Amino acid sequence: MTLYFKLLLFTLSFPLLASWDRRFEYASKFKYLFPSLCITASFFIVWDVIFTKEGVWGFSETHTSGINILSLPIEEWLFFIIIPFSCVFIYESIKYFFSLNKYNEVSRKILLITGVSLLVLSFLNFERSYTFWNFLFCGGFLVYSSYKVREYHANFLVSYFFHLIPFILVNGILTDGNFDFNHFTDPVVWYNNEENLFIRVVTIPVEDFFYSMLLLLMNVTFYEKFKSKSL
Repeated sequence: MTLYFKLLLFTLSFPLLASWDRRFEYASKFKYLFPSLCITASFFIVWDVIFTKEGVWGFSETHTSGINILSLPIEEWLFFIIIPFSCVFIYESIKYFFSLNKYNEVSRKILLITGVSLLVLSFLNFERSYTFWNFLFCGGFLVYSSYKVREYHANFLVSYFFHLIPFILVNGILTDGNFDFNHFTDPVVWYNNEENLFIRVVTIPVEDFFYSMLLLLMNVTFYEKFKSKSL
């Protein structure tokens, strides 16, 4: 079993086991969740395929299965299902344990300011592919969400900060060129530093924090949209 696959199983284990917990009833919402995962994954996979082929990032042959589809290891395809599945579970847990609706307006303003700032930064870094497109996509979707969606900004924002705990752990391992369960080796995911700001939080490119924000926000947006249509 590859290191990448072990990390995905670790990420999936608790949310999957807790999906039938009567407090969250997460399993009962799968009919809204899985279409959201598929729509968002389609966008990210196209982006991923293009950037992999252009050498913006790549994957270790040592820590992946060698089973590739459109230049992406099978683990990377699973990433866009398992990670959002687990993150939306965090989002549902936040909704259960906290009453945050009164903070929606201030959260909306935070997301709007973040979105506008990212858009400005994207155009200041036009020559860096990962920085430019990541900040452009994330910034644009944050601005869109700030004006079009008002019901769950606070829940999303708090969920995002809670998700940073497993994100830093898992992504830190994926991007650490000195980590393995047995010995020192190459990172699971490597980056062409000419295509990013080369600013790291330990081993994680700063762009990854906004990549993850966009991944979570898109899934939550579609998820809530499908739920609202069923009412």
